[in-house]
Amino acid sequence: MMEVLRRTDFPTLELFKRGKVRDVYDLEDKLLIVATDRISCFDVVLPTCIPYKGEVLNKLSLFWFGFTKEIVPNHLITAKTEEFPPELFPYRDVLKGRSMLVKKTKPIPVECVVRGYLSGSGWKEYQKKNSISGIKLPKGLREADRLPQPIFTPATKEEIGHDLNISQEFLEQKFGKELVQKIKEISLKIYEKASLYAEAKGIIIADTKFEFGLEGDKIILIDEVLTPDSSRFWPKETYQPGKPQPSFDKQFVRDYLEKLDWDKTSPAPALPEEIVKKTTEKYLQALRMLTGEKSPNP
Repeated sequence: MMEVLRRTDFPTLELFKRGKVRDVYDLEDKLLIVATDRISCFDVVLPTCIPYKGEVLNKLSLFWFGFTKEIVPNHLITAKTEEFPPELFPYRDVLKGRSMLVKKTKPIPVECVVRGYLSGSGWKEYQKKNSISGIKLPKGLREADRLPQPIFTPATKEEIGHDLNISQEFLEQKFGKELVQKIKEISLKIYEKASLYAEAKGIIIADTKFEFGLEGDKIILIDEVLTPDSSRFWPKETYQPGKPQPSFDKQFVRDYLEKLDWDKTSPAPALPEEIVKKTTEKYLQALRMLTGEKSPNP
């Protein structure tokens, strides 16, 4: 089995937060974000890591930050370890290819979900209500159908458990109409530009989520962007609406886990080597198709 990074422990740095996949360190006015090889499914971190996963996530986010910077500024300062501050130098071997130095912002605690296709929780909600997050949709749509136009379906950002779909009106009551309209407009613009690009490269972005922060009054794109962890990527060449689609994301792992006698609570079962290998291949294939890079960290 290839070497993987499950977690980081940098004794001279202050841990800001350990997420499901990322370890974040506090550098006063900046944050250091390290993408590990952890994988979570059903909001549970699995005991098995996926080789190259952290590097793929980091590389794809960097690519998309550059691709979308004319639409919205982002929190990236640099991902080049030689440009990191001196206190990070002792850890540069670990950090290379899987970390970025970012601005500290005030996060807006909402998942800005954009859907271009009918899948996942959106498909489940549509079957019951003919709508998603209060947005009425045409009758008779099938699973994985392309929507008439992309829709903004925000969700709560939960520290524990599942994020919950909410309406735009609910969001406006909480954060004000002006801010919500802005993040909706930005989210839809990013999705439109990125999905056209990805489709030309053979990948359908069925849905994705963005996160934003405030730097003073300025809205900044933060966290990760358009990765297989934050999006549903489908191969265009095999796309056939009316059923679930094969994907480049962790749906492959979810499908394997669904077949097991596991109640989706911690501890999660270990993944067999064959599933790990195929999952690594899917992440690397997404990177290769979108950016042309064969390896995340040559």
